[in-house]
Amino acid sequence: MAETISYADFQRVDIRVGTVVDAQPFPEARNPSIRLWVEFGPPLGVKKSSAQLTVHYSPDRLIGRQVVAVVNFPPRQIGPFMSEVLVLGVPDENGAVVLLRPDIKVPDGGRMY
Repeated sequence: MAETISYADFQRVDIRVGTVVDAQPFPEARNPSIRLWVEFGPPLGVKKSSAQLTVHYSPDRLIGRQVVAVVNFPPRQIGPFMSEVLVLGVPDENGAVVLLRPDIKVPDGGRMY
């Protein structure tokens, strides 16, 4: 079990919903990955992410899908690609990532409480 944090600690993590506007294979990544461009609405706009989603998702099926991401981590260089946000998912029974997303469409940029 993870250590207990305060509500104030949780509030520091900025988790928002956005819509995937582009998705491309990322063959240069060390592990099979997909490059994502996610629209978070104003003031964030489009942010990039690299995600290891290739078991359950193909790039063309991700476009238009809403996702949940941490938007206030520092950018991270992944090979030739700068990942700006961390798209969130949970592992299936084999460890492959399954995306977290709202079950009803919500406005892009909405913050998780």
